[in-house]
Amino acid sequence: MPTSPSEPPVPVRAAGPGSYDSDLAVVGAGPAGLAAAVEAARRGLRVVLVDAGDRPGGQYHRHPAPGLGARRPGALHHDWREFTRRTAALDGLVRAGRVVHLPGHHVWTMVPEGTGRRLHAVAAGDDGDAAATVRARAVLLATGSHERQLPFPGWTLPGVAGAGGAQAMLKGGLVLPGRRVVVAGSGPLLLAVAGSLAAAGAHVPAVVEAGTYLGYSGFAPALLRNPAKLAEGALHGGALLRHGARLLTRHAVVAAHGSARVEAVTVSRLGPDWRPLPGTGRRIPCDALAVGHGLVPQLELATALGCATRTAADGTAALVLDAEQATSVPGVWAAGETGGIGGARLAVVEGTLAAVSVARALLGGGAPGPREAALRRRRDRLRAFAEAMGAVHRPGPGWTGWLRPDTEVCRCEEVPVARVTEAVDALGARDARTVKLLTRAGMGWCQGRMCGPAVVALAGHASGEGTVPDRRPLSCPVPLRHLAELPEPSAD
Repeated sequence: MPTSPSEPPVPVRAAGPGSYDSDLAVVGAGPAGLAAAVEAARRGLRVVLVDAGDRPGGQYHRHPAPGLGARRPGALHHDWREFTRRTAALDGLVRAGRVVHLPGHHVWTMVPEGTGRRLHAVAAGDDGDAAATVRARAVLLATGSHERQLPFPGWTLPGVAGAGGAQAMLKGGLVLPGRRVVVAGSGPLLLAVAGSLAAAGAHVPAVVEAGTYLGYSGFAPALLRNPAKLAEGALHGGALLRHGARLLTRHAVVAAHGSARVEAVTVSRLGPDWRPLPGTGRRIPCDALAVGHGLVPQLELATALGCATRTAADGTAALVLDAEQATSVPGVWAAGETGGIGGARLAVVEGTLAAVSVARALLGGGAPGPREAALRRRRDRLRAFAEAMGAVHRPGPGWTGWLRPDTEVCRCEEVPVARVTEAVDALGARDARTVKLLTRAGMGWCQGRMCGPAVVALAGHASGEGTVPDRRPLSCPVPLRHLAELPEPSAD
């Protein structure tokens, strides 16, 4: 490998079929991971980029498959030109042998090996699951996030989709979830989703926001330091006005109605703690509902390594990171939503900054230069806005007031509210893990990603905040034969 960025880069070495030796393994090819892989390779590191997606971009830059024939794939995306430049750079680095890109690969465990890590990934192929092994001196986690869902009566009806899921349908498949779509939940993603659906031809009768945008008034310094964010919000608001969508703040969808699919939703006004106010319910006819209450960092790999976490301003668990994006575990860095929900532009800055830090740690170098100082200032400015955004849209504890005893909390295992409250009130459960053991809530295919915040809240923790994934040796389902093929641990 090169000993400084000025020396010619050494190609990534294949140690055998499906096995790679590298300096840096980047997990995730969304905005953060893509930026990190390109920057690190340009600085002379041998990089392996492992991603569950078939193409770079993550959920944010999900785009139609070439076979769909989209004439303007960037029409539904911000910063599309920057993204395409970065993917072109990645393609060039792959051709030069400086980056190995493993799309469609899920990293299911990481284990120490010497002074570095060994990553095991599984890929689903036409002829069965194939395994890949990556040895790396350093690891950068850019695993992104998933939607936070708060259950309500009727949320399992066909036609009810996540807000991000509805946007993914449109971006990736060029399809709408329905013709008359109510968008509901909390967080600025709702405005972007509503604008995209309306621009694509859907009628959006209402955007139902549980929080209030007046809450941003308490974060004036962060707003003034991020004028582009204010302009972006104004742009989304103007799009809603043009399409005739009504914005209802301090309201929530408390029930969905229908037989074969959703036909209407009940919207109620909320008190300051998000508890529905009696007598304020109204029905809105619709054939689809896009609902989500923000995002949750995806931390399974990080917590399996023992990385320290914190409770972010939005109530979710996020990684503790230092000024150079390093986690509490030596040799492991992180960028993007793993450090707290903050959006694609922040993710790009953090990914670039993390790659610079890794290169300095592995190749040596002096004090941070002017470019790194500028990256840090921009990171801090965008992160301050992200924390303000999280605090404004953080769910209040009263949201459990719209649940009924028969409302399903865990959809995978069909566990209703009544069974969870029985575990707490009659059987003495005081945490989500005990509730899971008594009710099976969280034991299904999603492994608690969908029901986790609700179970934590019903177990007595305010709004389900700070939900940290259990430390588990496997971060995703994996065929048993791959476990059997693992090498024996070394004696030392």
